[in-house]
Amino acid sequence: MTPTADGLADRFLRAVEQGDIDTVRDTVYTPETVIWHNTDNREIGPEENFRVLRWLTGVLPDMRYEEVRRRETPDGYVQQHVLRGTVPDGTAIEIRACFVVTLRGDRIVRLDEYLDTAAGRPLDPYRPTSPSA
Repeated sequence: MTPTADGLADRFLRAVEQGDIDTVRDTVYTPETVIWHNTDNREIGPEENFRVLRWLTGVLPDMRYEEVRRRETPDGYVQQHVLRGTVPDGTAIEIRACFVVTLRGDRIVRLDEYLDTAAGRPLDPYRPTSPSA
């Protein structure tokens, strides 16, 4: 992978793991970035994604991306990884996922995320009940 794409991908993962939304906002996404998930087939923008990321890092304070594999594509990269962490009741989670990322310059303009919803079920009791989470 090019140093720019690989560095951006690494910066993105570290920022998410640390709950550093400012880094994602200021150096990874654009204001027009689109995030899509296979779990609900909806496209969301950065602000809604930031709410989800804040919630996720709050529920999984030990969240980490492991077994990361990336391949560059003509307009970005594809990344497979395992998201691991422990929910408040002590249950460990392991969610295998894939990002298909489109870059414009040194920013993510689209991120399609594919993940196994069954593996994320231990998160269900902690999901926010309002859209403002």
